[in-house]
Amino acid sequence: MEVAEITVSYSTSNDNKIKLSTCSQTFEFILSQWNLDIIEFQEECKIILLNRANFVLGIHELSKGGISGTVVDIRIILSVALKCNASGIILVHNHPSGNLTPSEADKKITRKLFDACELMEFVLLDHFIISKNDFYSFKRDGFF
Repeated sequence: MEVAEITVSYSTSNDNKIKLSTCSQTFEFILSQWNLDIIEFQEECKIILLNRANFVLGIHELSKGGISGTVVDIRIILSVALKCNASGIILVHNHPSGNLTPSEADKKITRKLFDACELMEFVLLDHFIISKNDFYSFKRDGFF
């Protein structure tokens, strides 16, 4: 029995590349990708996937939840990052209440994702909690 050889190919047709360098720039980019009509209604979680030079490869909508929570599955985040050949990950979720203070669950998932990324040789560049008008950055505030 003959087994087919597996080949890998990768290309992108996106000539308009977006580079994220600062927290403010990242927040503006995130808001441009968010449905602002429900940002204060329903919690959502997304990941921004970046290459080694911090150019955006894409955004993955990870989950939608209720008023006070949504599911963040580390395995899904890493599998998506592997599939798109990402080097960096930015985790983003909103707090419909507008309170940007991280919960204990937010801190726990950030630590778990940071550790998992380190093991898999990804860089967790940041975790943002957003509202319509402002953001909290785990990286900027020294969490990791």
